[in-house]
Amino acid sequence: MLTFYFAPGSSSMAPHIALHETGASFEGKPLSLAKKDTRTPAFLAMNPAGKVPVMLVDGRILTEVAGILFYLARSYPAAGLLPQGDIEAEAQVISWMSYIASTIHPARRQGLEHAREVYAVADGRLGNKDWAVGTRCSIADIHLFRLYWRFRGSLTPEPGEFPNLEAHYARMMARPAVQRTIEIETKIGYDLPA
Repeated sequence: MLTFYFAPGSSSMAPHIALHETGASFEGKPLSLAKKDTRTPAFLAMNPAGKVPVMLVDGRILTEVAGILFYLARSYPAAGLLPQGDIEAEAQVISWMSYIASTIHPARRQGLEHAREVYAVADGRLGNKDWAVGTRCSIADIHLFRLYWRFRGSLTPEPGEFPNLEAHYARMMARPAVQRTIEIETKIGYDLPA
């Protein structure tokens, strides 16, 4: 049994999409960051860092976007979210995931210009490929999409500034799992801190 703690619009959106991509059966537990739901004693007992996502796997705690995405990709290989049998392609997915977590995610806190530079690097790295690695959508694409989705409005890219990220964004927005996640999270409401 999977129990998924998430806050709509936050980083937990990426594993939420992956849960829908895999078709995994799960119980969703929405939280509000603005109301400090992740600071309650019960939540802090699961994740002392006070962050989402948290996923319980038969009661065992799993945290962090990359860890949960990797778990889902490996547990549901039929979804094709991680290249199978190609260690270099798997390593490329992990490379993307590391770059997204360590460089793209914190970039906005260092200012909008820095974030634009980081997204320009990601745009070049993506190139004109449909997907980050290989010929199928992977957990790296889900992770990249979620951050671009969240900050696209504040970046206000000029037309053609991030053509590869924009094309990737459009492909991701067409995916039923992305549409379903956005529908669910929109109904709950994006109650994020300023």
